Amino acid sequence: MSLPEVLSGIRAAEAQAGRAPGSARLVAVTKGQTLEAIDRCVLSHGTFPLGEGRAQELRDKAAARPDLEWHYLGALQRNKVKYLRPVALVHSLEAVWQAQAIAQAAQGWGRAPGVLLQVHNGETQKHGIEVDLLPGVLREVQATGLSVRGLMVMAPDLDGHPQRDERLLALFQDTARRAHDLGLSELSMGMSGDYPLAVHAGATLVRVGRSLFS
Repeated sequence: MSLPEVLSGIRAAEAQAGRAPGSARLVAVTKGQTLEAIDRCVLSHGTFPLGEGRAQELRDKAAARPDLEWHYLGALQRNKVKYLRPVALVHSLEAVWQAQAIAQAAQGWGRAPGVLLQVHNGETQKHGIEVDLLPGVLREVQATGLSVRGLMVMAPDLDGHPQRDERLLALFQDTARRAHDLGLSELSMGMSGDYPLAVHAGATLVRVGRSLFS
């Protein structure tokens, strides 16, 4: 599947949900891809935010292409915060100490990235903030001075489950409701295998990687 086909799928999902065209933006996940592959498979079709999951890989690519909009999608470790300087949006904030570390580093950068709070999806091994803790974490992160723009959730692995789509849609809809209740507008939800469901539920940022480069 090429990028134009993915975009067509996103636009179709928007139309089915009665949403305005372009209300869901594609974030091209470029982890592990060369700059040449990114140019060929993504940027030849237009300008899109590029999402990286490895901090040092982000550092190197952003240094080579500072003209592009870079997002960070991976788990955030304290010693990796220094690599986030070129980032426009961090999708994976899950602890107040991470916000404090970013805010402190940003004082030297002269600018700070926006952040999304990652919501725990119910799986034991997944990252994220437990849903009942979201209001308190939001207040503490905002107190650091960072701009919290919305929520992010990772879909659990339900391949082969007879109620996969129903359960994924319920997770996305629940995350959308929580964002609305918290006064947050951005929703980073949906990947290659489930983005139509996420768009139907209100995703504003859709993270797709492997479909763009296959």
